[in-house]
Amino acid sequence: MAAGSSFAGLEVPIIGSDSVRWLNVSVPSTSTSTSAFAPPTEDAASSCCNIGDPPTYFIWRINKSCPNVLEIVEFRSFAEFSRVGLRIEFASALSPYAYLCKNEVSSASRNPYMLYALTVSGVAYLIRLNDITSYGSCSVLPPNEVVELHITSYCDYGAITAIAATNGCLIIGGQDGSIGCFRLGMLEFSAPGFLHELRDDSSFGRLWSLMSRRTVASVKDLVCIDVHGRKLLIVLHADGVLRVWDLLSCGKLLSYTVNVSTFEGARFSKLWAGETTNDKNIVPLAVLLKLNSEVDGEMISLYNLQYNLGGKANMSIEPSTMNISVEEESVIIDVKLSSNKIWILKEDGLVLHNIQGPSESREYEQCFGLQESFIAEQLFQSSDHAADDLFWLSQALYPSAKEQIASRVTSIFLRMLFLPDVYHNSVLRATLQDHNKHFTDSEFHSLTADAMKKEIISVIEHEGVLRSPLSLVYGWKNFCSHYINNWCNKNGPCGLLVDSSSGAIGLIRKSSVSLLRCLEDIELLAFGCFDELGEVANSKINLSSNLEQEVLFEVLRCTTSLSQQLGKGAPVLFYQSFFSHLSISPEEVVGSFLKVLETRCTSSTAAALRVSELGADAAWDKNVGDHKFLRKFSTDIFLSLHGLYRKAGTWDKVVDVILKYLNFLVPQKIEHKSDDKAVLDIRTCVTVQVTSQVAKVMFESALDILLLLSYMMKLGGQINMLPEVVSRVQLELFPLIQEIITEWHIIHFFGTTPCEAPTMEDFSSQLSLLQIDSSASRRSWNDKLGKCDFTLAFILLLDHQNSFESVVSRHLPNPNSLIVSVHNFTSWIVWGRSEDESSCFSTRSTMLALILLKHGQYDAVEHLLTMVNQNLLKEKISSSIQDVNNEWCILLHLLGCCLLAQAHRQVPPTSTDKKVNEAISCFFRAASLHKASMSLQNLSSESGLPHINFPDHASSPGAWKLHYYQWAMQIFEHYNMSAGACHFALAALEQVDEVLGLSESPITTKGRLWANVFKFTLDLNHYYDAYCAIISNPDEESKYICLRRFIIVLYERGAIKILCDGQLPFIGLAEKVEQELAWKAERSDVSIKPNPYKLLYAFEMHQHNWRKAAIYMYLHSTQLKNEAALKESQLRSLALQERLNCLSATINALHLVRPSSAWINHVLEGKSIQNPSKKPRITIIDHDADDHLQSQKLDSCIDIEKLENEFVLTSAEYLLSLENIRWTFEGIEKPPPNLVELLVHSNLYDMVFTVILKFFEGSALKRELERVFIAMSLKCCPSRENSKKHVLLLTPSKDEAVDIAAHHSKGNDQWEALEQYIEKYKCFHPRLPVIVAETLLCADRLIELPLWLVQMFKGTLNGRWGMAGSESSPASLFQLYVDYGRYPEATNLLLHYIESVSLLRPADVIRRKKACAVWFPYTTIERLWCKLGDLINSGHMVHQCEKLRSLLHAALLKHFKQLHVDSDDVMSSATS
Repeated sequence: MAAGSSFAGLEVPIIGSDSVRWLNVSVPSTSTSTSAFAPPTEDAASSCCNIGDPPTYFIWRINKSCPNVLEIVEFRSFAEFSRVGLRIEFASALSPYAYLCKNEVSSASRNPYMLYALTVSGVAYLIRLNDITSYGSCSVLPPNEVVELHITSYCDYGAITAIAATNGCLIIGGQDGSIGCFRLGMLEFSAPGFLHELRDDSSFGRLWSLMSRRTVASVKDLVCIDVHGRKLLIVLHADGVLRVWDLLSCGKLLSYTVNVSTFEGARFSKLWAGETTNDKNIVPLAVLLKLNSEVDGEMISLYNLQYNLGGKANMSIEPSTMNISVEEESVIIDVKLSSNKIWILKEDGLVLHNIQGPSESREYEQCFGLQESFIAEQLFQSSDHAADDLFWLSQALYPSAKEQIASRVTSIFLRMLFLPDVYHNSVLRATLQDHNKHFTDSEFHSLTADAMKKEIISVIEHEGVLRSPLSLVYGWKNFCSHYINNWCNKNGPCGLLVDSSSGAIGLIRKSSVSLLRCLEDIELLAFGCFDELGEVANSKINLSSNLEQEVLFEVLRCTTSLSQQLGKGAPVLFYQSFFSHLSISPEEVVGSFLKVLETRCTSSTAAALRVSELGADAAWDKNVGDHKFLRKFSTDIFLSLHGLYRKAGTWDKVVDVILKYLNFLVPQKIEHKSDDKAVLDIRTCVTVQVTSQVAKVMFESALDILLLLSYMMKLGGQINMLPEVVSRVQLELFPLIQEIITEWHIIHFFGTTPCEAPTMEDFSSQLSLLQIDSSASRRSWNDKLGKCDFTLAFILLLDHQNSFESVVSRHLPNPNSLIVSVHNFTSWIVWGRSEDESSCFSTRSTMLALILLKHGQYDAVEHLLTMVNQNLLKEKISSSIQDVNNEWCILLHLLGCCLLAQAHRQVPPTSTDKKVNEAISCFFRAASLHKASMSLQNLSSESGLPHINFPDHASSPGAWKLHYYQWAMQIFEHYNMSAGACHFALAALEQVDEVLGLSESPITTKGRLWANVFKFTLDLNHYYDAYCAIISNPDEESKYICLRRFIIVLYERGAIKILCDGQLPFIGLAEKVEQELAWKAERSDVSIKPNPYKLLYAFEMHQHNWRKAAIYMYLHSTQLKNEAALKESQLRSLALQERLNCLSATINALHLVRPSSAWINHVLEGKSIQNPSKKPRITIIDHDADDHLQSQKLDSCIDIEKLENEFVLTSAEYLLSLENIRWTFEGIEKPPPNLVELLVHSNLYDMVFTVILKFFEGSALKRELERVFIAMSLKCCPSRENSKKHVLLLTPSKDEAVDIAAHHSKGNDQWEALEQYIEKYKCFHPRLPVIVAETLLCADRLIELPLWLVQMFKGTLNGRWGMAGSESSPASLFQLYVDYGRYPEATNLLLHYIESVSLLRPADVIRRKKACAVWFPYTTIERLWCKLGDLINSGHMVHQCEKLRSLLHAALLKHFKQLHVDSDDVMSSATS
């Protein structure tokens, strides 16, 4: 800010101007020229055209990044800023000029607007525009709406140096000083007068000019003005000549040469003209000129064009009235003039000069702050150490918790980025793109504020800056630095907007629009404008003397010193401490700040953190610098406070002045009586922005006073402050400061916090989206909920029943009027309307909370009510509040509702449980307050909360609590918060006995409440508590309904086993439980898990009802049998296996019963449970006719033996199903005939023998065993085909070899099975080896009997007694050999046994000599002898047979001799 200038105002962005959705259209063109004839766009160009009354503002922009695109935005002051814009794409780059006006040439045309533009190649365009919203995206303008004019084909002025336009006319200024006026849009190209060159009309003048060879300097600028309906053109030439032309007559009205002697060597470059004034007939002019090379910088020279158009036109220009110097480094972007003011927009700021002030004076210069400096300050980019100071100050608050430092820093930067003054759509999108986060237009515009924050946090995390808190700060610094750079590149200022009707001044940026406002009184003081302190002190602060003014000045200087010592992060950290989710209170933050003022973060923890973050050397240097800075501050503030004390005389005087200053900070109370509906227009949007800016200053000013007073109290006696003064500060000033801070914090919170997006989780939210009985305006701003630029303040402003008195203007607001709107708005927030009669902010906060609740802003309501509740608790007057102030009850009630709604939406269980517990506490506290029923009955139902309809006949406290607890129970149930609902159901039960005169009986009321307790505990999976609620229910009907529901839910959740493990005491409910389980079992699908019949089995077993347990398991097996018949093989096998398990369990259960009672009657038991309201899934045919009842009882009785038979048959069916053989049975007395064959065919030998042994005995058993072993033996015999393959001489192929090997392996398995089972079951039929051997020999006479089979015939006697034995004796084998022609084996077997008899040991010889001790099958031997003789006689195998016969003859001779000897010995021994 220059010396002698004052800070007068700030820039306020218009909400929505940065979120324009562009409709792209292209201009058809026939031009192919690429030569440059007109000046190009160097950076950006823009202007605003006001059309109509009330005016419609059209802003056009041309950016250097897209020089061939012209952007047009349309908006009105009495409506919301239009978020739809038009982008017109030309064939070549544009010159930095365009003109948009009303189509007055053809008013009947459907195109109400005309646009003039010129390309660099010298092609002029006239476009007849329609309404912006009528253009579709990516369309082409119709050719009949575009007029294309090639300037170079009509005239040759050299390079085009200046352009201007007015309705129906385009003016071109050339390098040679010529001026061409084209009647573009008014006349056809070929019509006479379409082109007219502006030049001297006097023939003598033209002759004199020709004779003197004077040349006209090049045209530098052209300006068209309208003076009382006459179109005038003002021309600035490069030599400083100003000429005024009448465009209608094309005649020159004035030629004026700027005083060249004053500006010798100057270069004139730009001309601006203000609007005419009807009373003064003066047009202000401003000329920009570059002084000679010896003088740096530029200068704006101001002139007044005086005119008198009555009769003969008379014009004159007064000499320069003011010269304004512009520094060399400052680049002028735009200038606007009025009758007494000139606005100069430069790159570094906006300056306002009063034209009526003295020349060359800065006394009337006022500066307006632009957003660049504000955003840099908010994002801690105003200095290199601003972000570092925030970090070290955060470290002072959390000296031992790095996670909290990181979260606090992140939340601060996020909040700053989403402040309405800082947030910008395209800038943030460009910054995210710098960090490789790319979005389409639709994706980015659909992001809510929360979603946008998540994307930013992911960028910071992706950068890897979470290693330490300091690196996190550096990551945020980098992100914000990119944001500032993108802001300057994509949203820099490019023009001014002026509405002379209202005096409004605005700023056109590259991608947004903003207005300018004047500073509020407190802002003048906060920004250090102490020169105006006297006026403010006399009119607002009510200071009575100059001494008090000086004392206040010193106080503010001390607060400035404190705030500078703490840095920019102090108010931000203090502001964040008000949010309930943070772990440190505002009082603790103030204490930490005081500690920082004393020690400058020199604690051991801070020192260790500095070393870890910065390194030892850097940490040492920083500690030294901080120590020096701290010593200087301590000295200065100590001297300042002593000087303040000496100037005031006493501290009481200082406290009095501070108290007056604090009263000035209290929001003003203004009477509001208007019920007009608020409109979401530009004034409303700007009012919200200005309110948040003022609230920030107010908040920080109150904080500064709080810190100063706290610091003074800490010094105490060192500055001569008496205890009485300290007590006064604590009792009078601190509560007032606390109230001021709270109120301005809430106001700022409303103005800067985006609204919550509506949720789609419940039915009520979905129903609200239907917008039933809702106006179009309400629907339009409902769609904005959740967007970054739609804050809570808009909800308050637009609530039609609570709107404050606002001014509806047809023009943009002037800089001073906005402050009035801010005062009205802040007064309405804090005090409400006149008829509201709210005496304190706590009362008003409940009204605001109701408005926000109505629109689902639960987070905001929680923050608002939590702060107010904490303030009420700090006042320590709870007893009086309970007796008098009923608003506290409403506050707690609303806070509970809000916490409950938040818990319903939150995902983390920990935060949800905390919210639920806090909501429960709020509801219980609200119910306990005095006269709570009267307060809560008056709550408006429009808040969206369930209305508390308290019955009129019950007025006792107990009846109120009973009703309120039931209401709370219902709202918790509505949000599926069963734990909280259970609390209030139990609390309501405690009140039932204390309430008399209920509309229903106490038993019915208790039954209903216990049923609710049962439901809630069941929802929480607290099954034991749910069962306790059942048995506690005094209403029998309700009890049984709950019991049935209990069993059903346990089934659904897979927790039914709790009924069978003995944990629940079945006090008189065992029979009911069994009935419910049985009823459920009969009507359940067989696939349900766990199966109800199994649960019944477990239940009865635990009750020692063995027989019932067996019945239920058998019923389940019957159910499985019916299901298995309908299923495919794999599923059928599973069903059969499950059926086997059921039969096994049935048998085991019956074994526990006494043998006389070990039977079941499954048919009658299965029909014992009937429920006519449900139809069973499995229909049982009714056979209970009276004439068959007795026979059915006998047939349906099943004992263990029958169950075992069924088990065996079911096992066979199961094993066959595994072999994909579908077989079943009907009766259980005897197996079907084909069962054994199927089992043998499937090699299920174990099952075969089990069936045989179970169902057969005696001869039938032997017969079945023979059948099985014959079949098994045949499987062991190789087929003839395989035998042929084995005798082939050719080598088999690879496939044949594999087949032979597989067959051989399978044959070995069959032999092993045969050996195993014949050994196991020959005890049941001793002739089985004979059957097997005979079957083998019959199948193949040449087969070699296995050794193990031969050994079975030989037995263990080893031939000591000849060939005698059982049915499977050696004689049987010998006979088989003879019968089947196996003579060598028969001969060898006989010789073996004859030799064995002859080779007995001496001990056995005596036994041999006994009668009939040795036996041989002599008949069979004779047959063998004859067979051998027959073969010899036939000539077949003569040699072999003779050899066998000779061996046999010799052995028999020897044997007979031995027999003769033994017989003689026997006879002799008998004789003796």
